[in-house]
Amino acid sequence: MAEKAVKTTLFTWEGIDRRGARLKGELSGINPALVKAQLRKQGINPTKVRKKAVSLFGAGKKIKPLDIALFTRQMATMMKAGVPLLSAFDIIGEGFENANMRKLVDDVKQDVAAGNSLASSLRKRPQYFDELYCNLVDAGEQSGALETLLDRVATYKEKTEALKAKIKKAMNYPIAVVLVAIIVSAILLIKVVPQFQSVFANFGAELPAFTLMVIGLSEALQEYWLILLAGFFAAGFLFKEAHKRSQKFRDFVDRSVLKLPIVGDILYKSSIARYARTLATTFAAGVPLVDALDSVAGATGNIVFKNAVLKVKQDVSTGMQLNFSMRTTGVFPAMALQMTAIGEESGSLDGMLDKVATFYESEVDNMVDGLTALMEPLIMAVLGVLVGGLIIAMYLPIFQLGAVV
Repeated sequence: MAEKAVKTTLFTWEGIDRRGARLKGELSGINPALVKAQLRKQGINPTKVRKKAVSLFGAGKKIKPLDIALFTRQMATMMKAGVPLLSAFDIIGEGFENANMRKLVDDVKQDVAAGNSLASSLRKRPQYFDELYCNLVDAGEQSGALETLLDRVATYKEKTEALKAKIKKAMNYPIAVVLVAIIVSAILLIKVVPQFQSVFANFGAELPAFTLMVIGLSEALQEYWLILLAGFFAAGFLFKEAHKRSQKFRDFVDRSVLKLPIVGDILYKSSIARYARTLATTFAAGVPLVDALDSVAGATGNIVFKNAVLKVKQDVSTGMQLNFSMRTTGVFPAMALQMTAIGEESGSLDGMLDKVATFYESEVDNMVDGLTALMEPLIMAVLGVLVGGLIIAMYLPIFQLGAVV
């Protein structure tokens, strides 16, 4: 018979221990009376017990993939320590500041306590637990090695999120450079150039072409800045909507970003790392290779690799070796192909794929660090050219006037 689910709430308490010292803390319980009873068992005389208030900002805080990774790691640790599953949910739920995450953990606990398997409970929440995650947990429950599979899933999620953070870091830096350059230039053109323009009006002489061009740009920006700003936000909104609604547009973006200088190489290597990491995790969990490739296809994060993995799946299902099929796609690098071939020959495919993933994750890390180091002087150079160019354009008439005098 399934254990009946009991709804618990987090309470804050204040009390006095046997030595007269004042204490306070947090404790989960069904109601304040039971919390007080639990405190008295510990030798504490409770003076105040109340339901913990939800932070105004924490109430609407989204559940991030890092929260799921932390939940998985804590579940793996609790299971290895022999903590019962339902008790593990209570302990883990209390540790999250995010109220939405606490609610998610409690909801999963209620489902499990009602007699459902952990995998089926997680499948009811696909926005947080993807198909790969649920399949691995299911394999762990079926094989009786849930703690081992949770540990593998936790490692997979942690490494995947770390890789995503590196990619965001690489993408954010160039965007920051462009935005800073645009903002500084706009301020100079709207606020500074008009001051010089009023001085030049009294010269009564022909201004240099460079100065006239900057003045014309300033006048246009002063007149149409609102339209340009609205157009900028409209373009961003349209891009986001098109990317969300159109598969063809997403495919076009995926193919285009791989051709970008520096950033394209980082994204390419990160896709290789995700491919190897996901396949190593699923294959080590005992998932058949053909079934594992289904999960891998969606985890690569790029349509070029997704199509390549789906082709590999078709080839492998007809009896072709994995490394040979990967070679025919023309997408995978030589190092990944060689390591895969060695893994197939030696019977240690998951170990070799894990090494491939580690290698390319390290490559991405080094490239991001290099890009960051390159961007710092580049920012100064770009801003120097823009600001210096505008200043030269404004002072050029004064220099020419001084030469004539």
